[in-house]
Amino acid sequence: MMRLPGTFAVLLMVAMVALLLSCSSSHGARIIVGSKNFRESFILGELIAQQIETHTHLKVERRFYLAGTYICQQAILAGRIDIYPEYTGTALTVILKEPSGRDGTEVYQRVKHEYESRFGLTLGPAFGFNNTFAMEIRGAEARRLNIHALSQAAAFAPQWRAGFGYEFLERPDGYRGLVATYGLRFAEPPRVMDLGLLARALKDHQIDLAGGNATDGLIPAFDLFVLEDDRHYFPPYQAVPVLREQNIQQHPEVGRALADLSDKISDTEMQQMNYAVDSQHRDTRDVVREFLREKKLLP
Repeated sequence: MMRLPGTFAVLLMVAMVALLLSCSSSHGARIIVGSKNFRESFILGELIAQQIETHTHLKVERRFYLAGTYICQQAILAGRIDIYPEYTGTALTVILKEPSGRDGTEVYQRVKHEYESRFGLTLGPAFGFNNTFAMEIRGAEARRLNIHALSQAAAFAPQWRAGFGYEFLERPDGYRGLVATYGLRFAEPPRVMDLGLLARALKDHQIDLAGGNATDGLIPAFDLFVLEDDRHYFPPYQAVPVLREQNIQQHPEVGRALADLSDKISDTEMQQMNYAVDSQHRDTRDVVREFLREKKLLP
């Protein structure tokens, strides 16, 4: 066997390693879409996947229910996924650990700039809805007590049991700041619950206040009432796709496909899709396909 000169052999090996790394990080003609481990993120992940499948020639792999924010962030940084749905307020406070803002456009631009400069990630256009945290009580209780805002809840909280998702209890824009801002003191330490169980636990009187999401489809279905954030504690939470810039450079058609989703989903429409999957037990793919057809984004 012919032996290669030492320097040439080393250069060849370096070139082969670089090629392998490039292939493994780009996934070739394949886009991997991820999502967090709650229903709305799953629906948005499916929406992204179907939009790319319909308007490009790329194959799409779905890796949904990847736990919470930190796991999805690490997955996209490591190249295990290429796109996932996120919320601007979450990105600002949890990932970037920056003070929250109040203006939706300003928060979007701050997050986009920092993601590009720090991580090699970027944001696609916002989908159009703002899924802020929703502090919910039973509708009958809101009517009986005649309360509509969180600032009024402090008088009743000592008799209430509260339930929240684990991430909300830990994140900087979550539980600790909320109770400090509104002077809330509950009857017992808050219960840590899966996000998908909070609305039902509230309806069934297992808890008296739930830290849910504003676009939860079970809010109207269960006659729940969202207390107004009248001291403006929460920042805007515009839903956006987070993408690896490398993929956009390699596949600009992905960016063009996602641009067609800009401002296509209202708060009410997102709530309706959540309700269709959560309460009517419809297949997520069918719900997304129906929505895309209504928006004339499917042939």
